[in-house]
Amino acid sequence: MATGLVRRALSRVPPSPAANLLLLRAHASEPQAPQSTPVRQSTHSLKNFQIYRWNPDNPSKPELKNYQIDLKECGPMVLDALIKIKNEIDPTLTFRRSCREGICGSCAMNIDGCNGLACLTKIPSGGDSMITPLPHMFVIKDLVVDMTNFYNQYKSIEPWLKRKSPAPAGWEGKEVPQSKKDRAKLDGMYECILCACCSTSCPSYWWNPESYLGPAALLHANRWIMDSRDEYTKERLDAVNDEFKLYRCHTILNCARACPKGLNPGKQIQNIKSLQS
Repeated sequence: MATGLVRRALSRVPPSPAANLLLLRAHASEPQAPQSTPVRQSTHSLKNFQIYRWNPDNPSKPELKNYQIDLKECGPMVLDALIKIKNEIDPTLTFRRSCREGICGSCAMNIDGCNGLACLTKIPSGGDSMITPLPHMFVIKDLVVDMTNFYNQYKSIEPWLKRKSPAPAGWEGKEVPQSKKDRAKLDGMYECILCACCSTSCPSYWWNPESYLGPAALLHANRWIMDSRDEYTKERLDAVNDEFKLYRCHTILNCARACPKGLNPGKQIQNIKSLQS
């Protein structure tokens, strides 16, 4: 109020240096409005990972160990999180990886209850994430499982080109020609990378892992059965025509849901069954 009276008084007289000085002092005496300080936003985005741990050198009970990382300092994929944990938090964490492009199949594991490749699975938003080895497989260490039986079953279907007739004259050391139509029959099978996500998601494979070939091996069996260049089709069909090797498949189709490459092993198994008749 006092400042207002001073202003009105000064407005009635010509301005002078003394009047200007008085006005400045009046302004300075007014209480300053409190300035709002900006709220500093958090620069962290923390996420907790529960990771299966078991060490054969110290064979105690397996456990889920918690690791917390800042997602803003990490890549978008689960494999990025695992690499960050191993490099910066716990170098003893063990897992397989190689290409980081969904080609080699090395980083197959169970992520939040679903089989998949860590390099192709985005880190889920919100909540904790649980990472465990592929189910119903012997664990070697942490997230690494024993693939010996899986590869032996793949080897048993003889996944290579077999021919009975000798190569025509001049064809020695050259490829066997194939039409585009015949080549198209292999689509949906040749893309398999043998990651074992399909087989380890199959209940029939859980119950009979040593006698049932499983979705991956049977998919590759059909791949060679359908190859027009192969001349052992009947022998291949007879080799898998077994109560356990083939007919343990009950078309549950967990394999199709689990495949990170979008393939349908169940469909290929049904094709083999239809050719048996």
